[in-house]
Amino acid sequence: MKPETRQWIDKAEDDFDAAEALLRRRTRAHHDTVCFHAQQCIEKYLKARLVEAGAPFSKTHDLETLLDRLIPVEPLWAPMRSALNILTDYAVDFRYPGETASREQAKEALKVCRSLRRIIREALRLSQD
Repeated sequence: MKPETRQWIDKAEDDFDAAEALLRRRTRAHHDTVCFHAQQCIEKYLKARLVEAGAPFSKTHDLETLLDRLIPVEPLWAPMRSALNILTDYAVDFRYPGETASREQAKEALKVCRSLRRIIREALRLSQD
């Protein structure tokens, strides 16, 4: 595995751990932040897969754009598009006043994140811990 790939994975895992920990909190669960970290986790995992494949990408938070870059490498990932669409908006939507995530949205974001994380980790030949 390329060192840069490992760096992206480590950052993705930081986001995953943060989302899980925040959702478990009994008070002030920070639903907005759970959604944001779930999106960030998958964004960084997709970028890790792109780095490992030697596929260039531009700065973007749009997960579907990253998927488009990955389809030549991972053609079976095309069905991920709808799940990625759920997370993409969380990069910005809840980061500013005016919108607030519900507990249900946070739970769904983390559920989608876990599912996609599992698929990407498998492609990167990482354990499923």
